[in-house]
Amino acid sequence: MSTESKSPRAERVGVIGLGNMGLPMTRNLLAAGREVHVTGRSAVRAAGAIEAGAVWADSPRELVEQCGVILLMVPDLPQVEELLLAENGITSSGEDALVIVGSSVSPSGIRELDARVRAATADRQQLVDAPVSGGTEGAAAGTLSIMVGGSAEQAERAAAVLSACGTPVHLGPLGAGDVAKACNQLIVAATMAAISEAAVIAERSGLDIDALLQLLQGGYAGSRVLESKRERLVQRDYSPAGVARFMVKDLAFAAAAASDTATSAPVLDAVREVFDGVVAAGLGDEDLAVVHRFVDEQ
Repeated sequence: MSTESKSPRAERVGVIGLGNMGLPMTRNLLAAGREVHVTGRSAVRAAGAIEAGAVWADSPRELVEQCGVILLMVPDLPQVEELLLAENGITSSGEDALVIVGSSVSPSGIRELDARVRAATADRQQLVDAPVSGGTEGAAAGTLSIMVGGSAEQAERAAAVLSACGTPVHLGPLGAGDVAKACNQLIVAATMAAISEAAVIAERSGLDIDALLQLLQGGYAGSRVLESKRERLVQRDYSPAGVARFMVKDLAFAAAAASDTATSAPVLDAVREVFDGVVAAGLGDEDLAVVHRFVDEQ
């Protein structure tokens, strides 16, 4: 890897997970003046980040030896656990680190993993959960809503890094960010399902769907979901920006939170059935807007 490191280790940010969200977030960190190091399966896959100015590390262990803050943008908790606890993983280093988990994961699962990380590192490394909302558009624009869970001190340190990517808000102790993301996803899923059903009803009634959705956006039915997905519904463009099958995982976390709080959640039950159906129909790798196609084909 490059040995050109100008910032103190505590201020350097390491990123793992350079996909649709992680790569634009890395670019925004670099644009904000952060020194960013990255690792992954190969330097070739990290080319976009390296070309933007990131420094390549050969392993998670090497990454944490260079950086005091690590941002993980991988799909789920098993990938987070592997990066942390595997041989040559983040905890194999004796260095202090704050690990920001930007993935949407189980609130109870991240608390359990944090306990294991603290035990493995004698409290030298701790986790903060900081899932994001705003899609690839928000990641590129640096306007993500970032839901942070952790101690006040850890959240403040995480927010100082994540402010380059959007608006981080501290919502409570570790796990609170993922509870908030589960609530966010319930609203997004319910809204997407309602828009899709309304669009199919309107289309089958002979309405101009483009004109209708533009009209609805100006009234109480307007939303960020409708704004961002309207053109996709009109064009029947389901190419993935936010993959539908990930919603199944997030809604399961919402259901667990509802159970833990003895909350009746009939809307949640209904949208879980919809997205389970989307995946069962083989549409899970398409965009969330594919609910439109799923409803139309029933």
